[in-house]
Amino acid sequence: MPRHHQRDSNASGSQRQLRVGELVRHALADILGRSGVHDPVLEGHLVTVPEVRMTADLRLATIYVMPLGGRDVGDVVAALERNKKFLRGEIARRVNLKFAPDIRFRVDERFDEAERIEKLLRTPTVRKDIAGNSGTGKQ
Repeated sequence: MPRHHQRDSNASGSQRQLRVGELVRHALADILGRSGVHDPVLEGHLVTVPEVRMTADLRLATIYVMPLGGRDVGDVVAALERNKKFLRGEIARRVNLKFAPDIRFRVDERFDEAERIEKLLRTPTVRKDIAGNSGTGKQ
């Protein structure tokens, strides 16, 4: 395989990193979905786990989370941080790895970015540009 293709595939992580990240994501989603964490903040929120990124050595998992509806984001992330030790142990039991990865939680801001783009597309100026381009056959 040419070098430039190999470099492009590593930009988002190796196949192993992606596979392990998905296993961790599914395990955590299952734990949170079954109310496996006894924390009043987490019990009052549905938390989605859209992505988990693993480091190349698989020792650190960055877990992106978003509470349903996007409310109380700071409280939910703080509750996950408080229960990090328990969650790490549960993930280690469910995902068979040589080492249990350290975990850190981050807010997934892709939803905010999608909302921002959607608002931009609805502005009169952009709608006018889109309507103008569609009638002329230009792109």
